[in-house]
Amino acid sequence: MLNKLHSQPDSYDRKSRYRFGKTLGAGTYGIVREAECPEGKVAVKIILKRNVRGNEQMVYDELEMLQRMKHPHIVKFHDWFESRDKYYIVTQLATGGELFDRICEKGKFTEKDAAETIRQVLDAVNYLHQNNVVHRDLKPENLLYLTPDPNSSLVLADFGIAKMLDSQNEVLTTMAGSFGYAAPEVMLKLGHGKPVDMWSMGVITYTLLCGYSPFRSENLNDLIDECKNGRVIFHERYWKDVSRDAKEFITQLLQPDPSKRPSSELALKHVWLSGKTASDHNLLPEIRAYVAKARLRRGIELVKLANRIEALKMQEDDEEEVPGEADVPANARQAAGEALDAHDVDRAQATADKPTGETPKGRLSRLAKGAIFREVVLAKVREMKETERQKEFEKSAAEAAKK
Repeated sequence: MLNKLHSQPDSYDRKSRYRFGKTLGAGTYGIVREAECPEGKVAVKIILKRNVRGNEQMVYDELEMLQRMKHPHIVKFHDWFESRDKYYIVTQLATGGELFDRICEKGKFTEKDAAETIRQVLDAVNYLHQNNVVHRDLKPENLLYLTPDPNSSLVLADFGIAKMLDSQNEVLTTMAGSFGYAAPEVMLKLGHGKPVDMWSMGVITYTLLCGYSPFRSENLNDLIDECKNGRVIFHERYWKDVSRDAKEFITQLLQPDPSKRPSSELALKHVWLSGKTASDHNLLPEIRAYVAKARLRRGIELVKLANRIEALKMQEDDEEEVPGEADVPANARQAAGEALDAHDVDRAQATADKPTGETPKGRLSRLAKGAIFREVVLAKVREMKETERQKEFEKSAAEAAKK
């Protein structure tokens, strides 16, 4: 009855089960936030209905896919609900970090380890393909470890642009994927299907084994030309200790003609994935160098995230968490300053690493700095409120004990 009075859908009742925490990321249509519920911590994807007006089926497709997918290397569906202006999709929360970040914490990461890592991911992709689903956005950022435990499972996440095919031969025509990982047929708008995931797997495997991408053009037209030519170079300096089977596996996946790429099922049978022919060559120095070079890109992504949050105005429905000037914690400005200083340090380092004559793009705009500051303040306010709740709970518990 209350929902009807407030024009809220029936499922809105379930929102009360969740206590929302920090923002984990942002996309085209909304953001992802951490939340707590009786079952533990979860990730909640919040999609603004006005951003998908006319394309609501996309949200329903994602929901249907997530509910169907049950695989140890695919993030699990937990719940969903909606408000009058937002959709909420709740999934398992992966707290173990992204693939490359986690690898950097290890003392050693060999080609054998890389083969096992790729086998796990390809196993998940094969499960999707067997269920007629194309992920379309395979990249290292979407490969997450479930927990910080050293033996944690690796899971595939973010099904926002995944597509369930109506038939085995259905051809998709919309642009999909991420710059540097999208297959040539996607960029050329020739129509695509499951083979686009195999191309992305080739790019991920190459990058994991040498610490840089096989295709390094910085604008779309040059990248298309590079991918169309399909000329994969294994530079002697970085590849001399990598097995021949690894190179063959990558070459098969990075075929410009999608009909010549192996299926996920066939690729899983490749001898390299068994680890039998993979070397014990330590890849860690190259991977650490790759992550170090990615710091500037991460800084840029932080700005984009802050700007998207600002643009999407993703406050909760009751607007309770929007801070006023009086709510700004004493250390919030310091935290925001540290975030911005870190970006400036990364920028200076990137400038030093680049060849003469190349410089990264300009410093952060005033709007971007303001957006970062606002997100830091929101996090600090939430932290303060949580501390206050904890103190009140402890006080009540102490009084109850006296009685």
